[in-house]
This record gives sequence, structure tokens and C-alpha cells, in this order.
Amino acid sequence: MNSKIDEKDFLACCGSKKFAEEMASSGPFANLDQAVDAARDIWFNKVDVNGWLEAFAAHPRIGQNPSAKHPSDASVQWSKGEQSTAMQTASDSSLQELSEWNDRYWKKFGFIFLICASGRTASEILAELKLPKVEFEVDNLVLMLNYAVLQRRYPNRPIVEFEIAAHEQMKVTELRLAKLFSTKMKDVSISSENTETAAKKAGEDRVSIIGAHLTAPSESSAGKTHRTRPPITTHVLDIARGSPAAGIEVRLEMWKGNQPRPLFGEEDVSGCWVLEGSSITDKDGRSGQLMSMIDALNPGVYKISFNTGKYCPSGFFPYVSILFEIRESQKWEHFHVPLLLSPFSFSTYRGS
Repeated sequence: MNSKIDEKDFLACCGSKKFAEEMASSGPFANLDQAVDAARDIWFNKVDVNGWLEAFAAHPRIGQNPSAKHPSDASVQWSKGEQSTAMQTASDSSLQELSEWNDRYWKKFGFIFLICASGRTASEILAELKLPKVEFEVDNLVLMLNYAVLQRRYPNRPIVEFEIAAHEQMKVTELRLAKLFSTKMKDVSISSENTETAAKKAGEDRVSIIGAHLTAPSESSAGKTHRTRPPITTHVLDIARGSPAAGIEVRLEMWKGNQPRPLFGEEDVSGCWVLEGSSITDKDGRSGQLMSMIDALNPGVYKISFNTGKYCPSGFFPYVSILFEIRESQKWEHFHVPLLLSPFSFSTYRGS
């Protein structure tokens, strides 16, 4: 790719100066895939807490127009586009409600409510933000339960919410990188081929890659190395202490039984789980390499186990195992499976 992408371009994609500097020094990138892989590695492994907060602060609040004083014109335009659905579907009352909940969120967490707003309505964004709510429809005697309640974020602990916000920022960054590469590829195509049709196709091809936040290489490129980290990773956060959990033993295994997946009640059959790798979490709560640096994962059921009893002898869980399935269509993706731990509870989610 010959059209130059500089630090200012990357700063428009993510408002962290550290992120923009690292991306500029890591380039040039031959394609969008390489840029997204580098962006994920830099954002989650090289940008510190201050850099995350700096990136969060570069966004306008949901429901508000971006500042005209923002140093990046591209970022201002992208922010308007990302919030366009929300603004078009918002009433005066929902805008007021968004403003009130933005204030409550800021007072609790100390940073703006961040969500990948592209394509989301105002009501959907409020559903993610607000406290659980139960309503009764008297005429039909139906109890209306909003199933998004489990995903509503205001009740979260600050350290949990901080991690979620960082993942939402990464989603925004990936979408903006796709737009950036689309623009640059149009410039290259126009100058080299002098045809608008080729330029449009080049841009659309790259935007489609990121459409569902899936940036896997195609089958035809399987012989090349695209990953910058192992395809399955994890980290542990001690949400009781509000800090990373260091020194926890971690094991990654894959199911190799006669059945394609373990049956309920039979998941501990001996000899059916094959060890892929093991490690110990570092001071940042991140595990070392749990498996080889391969491009295509073997589809199947995997299990990550954590020796939580040794880390917290007085806790309720002697160990924690998380089972998850990777399908054929997902073998090019990255799977980050963190553990959020306290003495008497734990949770997990699939990150990127």
C-alpha cells in the first residue's frame, strides 16, 4: 500500500497518542488485516491506563455532537456518522435521559460511557447503560422483562467496566481503521488505475472485512503467518482487590474424546482432554503463551483452568474451568477468555 498513513491518521482512529505513535512506528501495513492485528496488540499490551483514558476522553458523549475544536477533522466526521442512528431515533425525552445517565455514569466511573454506537438506536444505547427495569403491561397482564438487563453496564464494578470500555474502544478503532484504509486505497487506485470503479471496489472490500468485527485472513492466505500473538489468550482480574491477579497457574486443554464435544456430566472423563500448554499469570494478570503461534485453530471444545484455590486459599473455588467451543468458521479469529475473580464469585466473557 503506497499511500502513506501517518501518526495523525492513527490518532483519528484512536485518541491515545501512545497508540498512534506505536502504530506509526509499526507500519507501513500491507493491508487492513495487518493493521488491525497490530492495533489490537498495541492497545491491549502496550498502551497503559492513562492512554486508555486519553482515548476515551477523545469521544463526545453519546447524544452530543463532537467538538469542532477536536484536532482531527476525520475523527469529528466519524463520530457524527457513528452516532447518526442514535440521533435520528432519539426524541427530546430520550436525549434528556441519555444526558442524565451520562452524568450518573461519569460520577461513578470517572470517564465517559463508551460504546460502539454505529447502527444502534438511542433506546438500544440506553438499554446498555441503565439500571435493570421491570415494567407491567396491565391491559395484557404480561410481565415485560427486558432481556438486555444482563448486559446493562451501570451496575458494574469500576475495574470490570473499565475493561469493557477498552473493548468497545477497540471496536470503534477497527471500524475507523477500515474507513481509513478505504480512503487511502481509493487514493492509490485513482492514481494508479485512474478509474473510480476500481477505487470503490477496493474500499468496499476492506470495509466488509470489518463489518462484523471479524478480521480473519482468508483460506487462500492460510500458508502465511498473520498473527502477532497466540490465538487463545487470557488474563485474570481480582475484582475484590481491584487489581490484576498475579501468580495464578493456568492450563489450556482441548477435548479429544470419542464424542465431538463433552456431554453434560461427562466433561471430566480422564484421557479425553489433551494439554495444549500452561503458564502463570504475570504482574499484569496476563498468562504467558498457552499454545503455539498458529494461524488456523483446530475447531473443537477447549478448556481453560485456573488454580484459584492456591491464589485465594480462603475463597469458595478450589479451581475454575471455563469450557468454550470454536467452530470451523471461527478458526481464523482470536479468542481472549478472561477471568474476573473474587473470593465468592467469578465471571467471564469472550473478548478479542
